[in-house]
Amino acid sequence: MATPSHPFELSAEHEAFRASVRDFAEQEVAPHVAEWDKKHHFPSDLVHKMGELGLFGLTAPEEYGGAGEDGDFTSLCVAIEELGRVDQSVGITLEAAVGLGINPIQTYGTKEQQDRWLPDLVAGRRVAGFGLTEPGAGSDAGATRTRAELVDDAWVVNGSKQFITNSGADITSCVSVTARTGTRENGSPEISAIIVPAGTPGFVAEPPYDKLGWHISDTHALTFTDVHVPADHLLGDRGRGYAQFLATLDDGRVAIAALAVGAIQACLDMSVQYAGERTTMGGPIGRKQGVAFQIADLEVMLQASRMLTYRAAAMKDAGRHTGSHMKAFKQAASVAKLYATESAVTATRIATQVFGGYGFMEEYPVARFYRDAKILEIGEGTSEVQRMLIARGLGLPVE
Repeated sequence: MATPSHPFELSAEHEAFRASVRDFAEQEVAPHVAEWDKKHHFPSDLVHKMGELGLFGLTAPEEYGGAGEDGDFTSLCVAIEELGRVDQSVGITLEAAVGLGINPIQTYGTKEQQDRWLPDLVAGRRVAGFGLTEPGAGSDAGATRTRAELVDDAWVVNGSKQFITNSGADITSCVSVTARTGTRENGSPEISAIIVPAGTPGFVAEPPYDKLGWHISDTHALTFTDVHVPADHLLGDRGRGYAQFLATLDDGRVAIAALAVGAIQACLDMSVQYAGERTTMGGPIGRKQGVAFQIADLEVMLQASRMLTYRAAAMKDAGRHTGSHMKAFKQAASVAKLYATESAVTATRIATQVFGGYGFMEEYPVARFYRDAKILEIGEGTSEVQRMLIARGLGLPVE
């Protein structure tokens, strides 16, 4: 799609695409999402429909069924925002499937790996996960304990991962896993990434988590017990797994910011409608400054979050995420992620307050958004990590 004419202004093509995704979300997601949420149901059929719409191929080349030059990262952010406006779980399913499933293989995989995995992933027939986080290695990803030893022509993987999205669904095809594959001369761990196909003996997706929110999203702990995968399943260069994932996170932070924008937009929409309909003391509650001013704050948070998010996305699409521009892009990604996600948490609290007692009832979508929002400040790098990265970008010697 055409590059935005201004970092804060989406192109006509992007807005037309937004309308098509919004229609899809309202027709295919909205009528079912309350039931799916209640049952903690991962809707594989919906994933297939998202694939038919082309949502998983927005950043993929045409040879694998992607949009090629007709797509871009900004389009992906638009799709995530619009899905997230109806349900955050569905939005994160797309974000993780592309950002953590497709992109590492597309960016670092060999031609053989891309030919094997990408067609089904881009088409939405399958999803893939990325196993980084461990019980003792979250923000400190360098503390990875999972190990992989090269024995003859196979990697033997042992260890565990936790909080891994799209890792245990009936349509999961593989998980790319970070593991210690040796020790460097300076004593630091050599960390590599390895593609582990679903169903490999010894690879177990534990029962799904009973989560506070994101009930529709597929999330599991993973265990690896003498898991043998061919040597050619190494993803990217040996010893570059950690660096590869850090680069992947930069894009993911912008995408999570887009998901947060969707939540803020939903909160604003619901609050405006409810404040105009709910009456007390002879008139709608929207007449009261205490309510109206809070809703006005939602509009400010929405506009600021959206501008920061799509500014960072525009930098990515313009190629300003590598080389001499990398530092500026990393800073923009962290700023967008920090502001938008913290604003989303605040927005869901305000919206719940506007709804009063009804906001505490699960029959109203605002309650679901309230539950779903908190994880936005944690996943893809916590708010504390974002502040640390921003401070470092300013030249401060923060640890």
